[in-house]
Formats: sequence, C-alpha cells, structure tokens
Amino acid sequence: MSTPNPATAFYAASRSARWLGSALRGLQSLSPGLGTRLALRLFFTPLPLKLAARRRAVPAGWQLSHWPFEHGTVAVYRRADLPARPGEERPTVLLVHGWAGDALQMQPLGDALAAAGFAPVLLDFPAHGRSAAWRSTLPQFARALWAASARLGPLHAVVAHSLGALAASHAAASGLPVKRLALVAPSPPPGLFLDWFSGSFGLGAGLAGRMRTAIERREGVPLQQFEPAWLGARLDQPTLLLHDEGDRVAPLAGSQALQQALPDARLATTRGLGHRRVLSDAESIAAVVEHVRAK
Repeated sequence: MSTPNPATAFYAASRSARWLGSALRGLQSLSPGLGTRLALRLFFTPLPLKLAARRRAVPAGWQLSHWPFEHGTVAVYRRADLPARPGEERPTVLLVHGWAGDALQMQPLGDALAAAGFAPVLLDFPAHGRSAAWRSTLPQFARALWAASARLGPLHAVVAHSLGALAASHAAASGLPVKRLALVAPSPPPGLFLDWFSGSFGLGAGLAGRMRTAIERREGVPLQQFEPAWLGARLDQPTLLLHDEGDRVAPLAGSQALQQALPDARLATTRGLGHRRVLSDAESIAAVVEHVRAK
C-alpha cells in the first residue's frame, strides 16, 4: 500500500492552488521554464494566507515588536510581565512555528516555559503571522533564526514545530549558539516534500528536480544540508523529538530518521493529537519543559 501524499490535501483546500495546479499541468509541456517559475511561486507561498493571524489580538502579558530582517521585518512576541529574579537572568528560549503557522501557536508552550523560569520569545517567520512579505523559504527560516539569535544572544533552547524544526536543526548544525533543542513534529526533508508537491498536481519528477535546482541556486544552500545524515554529523545538542503517531502532515518517519541520525536524540510519541494539537496538549508541553530545564 502506498503512503498518502500529505501535500495533496494541503493544496486541495485552496481554490487558488487548485487553479494554479491546472495551469502548471498545461505549462509543463508548453514551457517547462515558465511552469517551474509558477510552481516555485506557489511553493514559496504559505497557504492559507496570514490575514487571520494578523487580526488576532496580542495575548495578555505578551508584548509585540518588529525587528528588521532582510528586506522587511519579523514580528516577535516577548513576555512583558515576568518578575525579575535577584542576581539571576532568565535563560532565553526561542520558539518558532511551522509552514503556514504563526508564532501564537507556540504561546501555550511559551507560557509554560515562563512559569518554569525561562524567558520565552515567539518569532513569526517571514511571510507568516505579523511578519512582512508573502513568500518565504526553508533556508530563509534558518536565516531568521540566526538573526534572532544575534539580537537575543546565546540561546538556552530552541523549541520548534514542523518546518521550523527543520530550520532549527540546520541552524544548530551550522553553529547557532543554542544548548538544547525540542523539535515538535519536524517536517520531512525538502527533497521529499518537493516530490510530494509535484505529485499532488499529477506532475512528474522532472518538475521537482528543476525546482530543487532553482531553490539551491537562489538560496545558495544545497538542500542536502537538511537531510538527517548531514544534520546528524554536525548536531550534538541534546534533542527531544516529539511526534504524534498519526500525524498526516509530517509523518512520524521523519522523526524516526532524525533519531537514528542524531547522536543525542530522544523520541517521544503521542496518539490522537495530529500535527498541531500536540502544541497545546498538557502532557506534550510538560515533556518539552522537562527537556528544556534538564541539566
């Protein structure tokens, strides 16, 4: 039995994506170069669009600010009500969301970490939430983590979801100053998702290959660097992998591959939470906090 393609349901939910998919199928035979450019435009666009996230109120106790980043700004949420501890600074924990998500999805985890004595910082990646732009890429996610670290200083931990977890893994493996990682439902490597993207519109491996070449040329980063083998050879931070067994967006196999590749990784699984509810589940939050505060 073949493995379901997670990208099919993701793009089928968007009317504009369905229309663009029809155009892609027509262009592939007439003009592969133009078809590839259209495919990349869709691939780089988070769906659904972020308008709803922008309308949500800033939660009580949190303060919103915008930091310059590349050609725009990124939105950052910090707790404004944390009591000072005499002679002690709260360790900083950076929390980041996944593709088509936003920073406030990480608020329950941030609140729990604040209660445990940490200084949580929630980041909206480019083209997400209240950050600028409408399109982004996985390598840009990783660059945003570096930019946040430059503002915040060395990080005690990064807690990351989905595609943000893959970006965090790459940043840490490339030298990001962070002591611990908690990766929740990490996405599969981009090479696999490119195949899923192409397959979801009934297109062949040729499109996925052309897209990969174009992304690597544009971003200056070989996508091989997001594969478990490359990460495992360079990433030695204690890492918690937290994944639901029935995740249909980012299958559990991605975390299992990372667990085998990373030298200091522990995999914890849940049932019945799917891809996003794991972020607000009390037991899952407790597991993340326990990992972050471990010595």
